Amino acid sequence: MTERGLKSKHEQAAAIVARMSLEEKAAFCSGKDFWHLESCERLDLPSIMVTDGPHGLRKQSGDSDHVGLNTSVPATCFPTASALASSWDKGLIHDIGVALGEQCVAENVSVLLGPGMNIKRHPLCGRNFEYFSEDPLLSGELAAAMIQGVQSQGVGTSIKHYAVNNQEKWRMFIDAIVDERSLREIYLRGFEIAVRKAQPWTVMCAYNRVNGTYCSEHEWLLNTVLRDEWGFEGLVVTDWGAANDRVRGLSAGLDLEMPASGGINDQRIVAAVRAGQLSEPDLDRAVSRVVSLCLLGAELTQRETSIDRAAHHALARRAAAECSVLLKNEQLLPLQPSSSIAVVGAFAKQPRYQGAGSSQVAPTQIDCAYDAIREIVGNSSTLAYAPGYDPKQSELDAEAIEAAVAAARSAEVVIVFAGLPGIYESEGFDRQHMRLPEQHDRLIQAVCDANANTVVVLSNGAPVEMPWIEAPRAVLECYLAGQAGGTAIADLLFGRLNPGGKLAETFPLVQADVLADQWFPGTGRQVQYREGLYVGYRYFDTVAAPVLFPFGHGLSYTQFEYANLSLSQDSFAQGGEVSVSLDITNTGTMAGSEVVQLYVSDLDSSVHRPRQELRAFDKLALQPGETQRVTLVLDDTAFAVFDVAAQAWVVEAGDFEIRIGSSSRDVRMTHRLRVNSPQQIRKSQTAGVVPATFDERLSVSDDAFASLLGKTIPLPEQSQPYHANSSLNEISGTWLGRMVRSKVVAQLGQQIGASESDETINKMVEEMVDNMPLRGMVLFSGGGFDFRSLEILLALLNRQFLKASRLALRRRDRA
Repeated sequence: MTERGLKSKHEQAAAIVARMSLEEKAAFCSGKDFWHLESCERLDLPSIMVTDGPHGLRKQSGDSDHVGLNTSVPATCFPTASALASSWDKGLIHDIGVALGEQCVAENVSVLLGPGMNIKRHPLCGRNFEYFSEDPLLSGELAAAMIQGVQSQGVGTSIKHYAVNNQEKWRMFIDAIVDERSLREIYLRGFEIAVRKAQPWTVMCAYNRVNGTYCSEHEWLLNTVLRDEWGFEGLVVTDWGAANDRVRGLSAGLDLEMPASGGINDQRIVAAVRAGQLSEPDLDRAVSRVVSLCLLGAELTQRETSIDRAAHHALARRAAAECSVLLKNEQLLPLQPSSSIAVVGAFAKQPRYQGAGSSQVAPTQIDCAYDAIREIVGNSSTLAYAPGYDPKQSELDAEAIEAAVAAARSAEVVIVFAGLPGIYESEGFDRQHMRLPEQHDRLIQAVCDANANTVVVLSNGAPVEMPWIEAPRAVLECYLAGQAGGTAIADLLFGRLNPGGKLAETFPLVQADVLADQWFPGTGRQVQYREGLYVGYRYFDTVAAPVLFPFGHGLSYTQFEYANLSLSQDSFAQGGEVSVSLDITNTGTMAGSEVVQLYVSDLDSSVHRPRQELRAFDKLALQPGETQRVTLVLDDTAFAVFDVAAQAWVVEAGDFEIRIGSSSRDVRMTHRLRVNSPQQIRKSQTAGVVPATFDERLSVSDDAFASLLGKTIPLPEQSQPYHANSSLNEISGTWLGRMVRSKVVAQLGQQIGASESDETINKMVEEMVDNMPLRGMVLFSGGGFDFRSLEILLALLNRQFLKASRLALRRRDRA
């Protein structure tokens, strides 16, 4: 849908809204149920369905639940975002978007909730597998490609979670304290690219607060930046249960609350309009956007599509191969089918192919790596197998390691499948550390000690430490590769395909090396982003810190030569463009792909800047001996910084270095470029933290952070006296609070079909309940527990028994 198409729907919707009663308008401000928008027969407005993605359609066929563990219709499970980003392939991700859109059309789903595009500030964020990168340019470009693919099928998207949602711990109420320049250049930039390039139908606001204000009522985020500056024409919807103050949210630019609140917030909206606390024009604007979405979604029934599940599975297989990153290879890969092989690791037969939580897909089929390897080697090879660990828990098991070592000793080559079980990373909770399960680390080291010809195949959603990295001769990072990952892995191991992935995030040596680690996940109800701009490679490259594997790294079975770098002009004038061209030649004997990465370094900056920043990239597929000339175009955005004092992007005059590399640490060619500009950066609130302020402990002082913020560091919000945003974990310090928490855990577990035997689900439920603010009980109760009931509960928790009695009696009188 074009921007003009969205505007035309708004015009049509405004005429419909003019015919609505106040009560009908209020009803359209929230969902009809968990996944459907409101309908109005009188005005011929049908209810449309939205549902989860983003790497596969997750439409529930029975009772609905947000976590998504109840039965869903079968759909192709593509690699998760952390894997897809490693492809650096906009065309591939567009194709996956088209396939997702086709499946939505077939299932009459009008909006797919995705892609997720929050920045990977810290490797421990439990939902990092759903996000693209630590870099905003890469995140934004890939998100735009997916949006364009999905929406080409007449299906909407919902980019999420806007904004600064970088952890699961306390995600429903945490206050992210971050300076505006870092906001603009790191955390909002990807969203800006996606909105400007692809105009998604909806933007989903996050649960958390940003600098003291909930995203669901953040007028600066929702109106000033998103709509006024970026030109967003669509609808802002909450994450499920993210509405804090519904009336305040409407005034601030929040259009749609999901899921249905059982009419509770509808009544509040009506009362606020009648009391003059909410202007009806503000309400009309929000309802017009909701009606516009209903009109767009209703057109879905006019489309016809037939799903080619085999073709979609083949696309998932192609994607898994393009996303896999060859981290290390000491002349071991590709393997020969005639070799005697030992396959070690339960993931070879019981693959970990997707993350846990609301993005879980019921796959149409699942490819098993062991079976795919067996098919390739046939009867020409001896193929042994040892599980090595339990795939769900991976507790220490010496006997399992001994059996794996015995198999390794009898083989010429060993393939060890290792990674993170679901209980280690999931929506709802953050990882506790950056290590693999101890059983996996011990297994890898023991097998390598027994047989040096070992390749490690990793299945995980985010970076892990590798204390054994010197031991195996090859390491293949496959992330969470989707339902076809097993055959793709076999294709790569035996050279049927060439690994095409590059890391979209830095792999640190150890967790403590991450600059943000000392402030993650925060204390109390606040997290401070003291590292400012220095996220991922922007930090590591600036201070030349050693890493396990750098941003953009990925090996191949062939070699590429970079040559003949040239620029279209010797200097760049603000408001113009400069083209950077070079030749890439495949000098090896196997077809392969290379990602050309262009970094820009400001040599004369008057304010602090990272040593280099990704500003353009392209992926080329080359046959042996083939040369292609690639051209990358830079404009003002490649050189600008956000000047907080001027409230504008500023291009400062000076010398810049254009750096062409195969990774951020493998720069092959450079060229100096003079930038001419009349603009100057105001120093107020822009100098901030410079690398020189990092001491040996990589700390940022209170004064330095206050300078970065341009104000005194705010004090964290207190949880007591207990209030509507106190969490269920916080109130569990009281007898009554423990009883309430226990009841909510039981009810949520029953709703999603949790069982005592599934510890991952149980952990997710416990963590989600602990991080839920008390107001969440109102929003998720569907009307069974209202705000007056919450007032009574709060009075009891705060030992205000007389107040609780008065509220209860007043409630009884009105009943």
